[in-house]
Amino acid sequence: MRYGVVVLTAGFTGLLSFSLLAVAIGTDYWYIIDVNKPNVTDDLSSHSGLWRIIEGANMSSVIPFFTANMTSLSEVERHLLGLHKVVVIMLPLSLVLLVFGWIFALVSSMAYSPNLLAGSASYVLFCSLFTLSGVSIYIKYSNLAMEEFQRVVSPENLAHVDVSFGWSLATAWLSYSLEVATGLLLLLAARITQMKGRYDRGVNIAML
Repeated sequence: MRYGVVVLTAGFTGLLSFSLLAVAIGTDYWYIIDVNKPNVTDDLSSHSGLWRIIEGANMSSVIPFFTANMTSLSEVERHLLGLHKVVVIMLPLSLVLLVFGWIFALVSSMAYSPNLLAGSASYVLFCSLFTLSGVSIYIKYSNLAMEEFQRVVSPENLAHVDVSFGWSLATAWLSYSLEVATGLLLLLAARITQMKGRYDRGVNIAML
């Protein structure tokens, strides 16, 4: 496989992973609650993102993960809020780290250095761990929130509630997959340059 093709593909997947993660962080379809209660005209459905909850047609509220009064919350609520804080810190941090990773990979590819390319690959794979951790913690947070919701709501009302993860979460998962693919492609590029260097040295020795 040619070095140029591998490097360009890695650059494309890296840029796409950044774009998808930015979209995921900025949109409000991480978690969807559909309420189909008969004889009710009000729209009780909602969908939420990392920063706010959209209820009904156009009512929105910001999630107070940093401004909430912790003393007035139960232990479960404090635990849920703590998990949410971790998510909203890790995923934007992963986004920022990806910018530096893309720059580092660009410089490494132009330098044609196997060591720099391997370092860039390791850095991008390290960034992917932040994305994976953030998404995994969000899933844990959502499941715990649903368990608490089921504890306080009667089974009769739950029969009309359908919950699911939304496309924003799927976008974050896809971003993670592309981050891993970018790291592996950079490792492949490092291997190609290493083999090319050995071949060139062998040719030079044979010509002496």
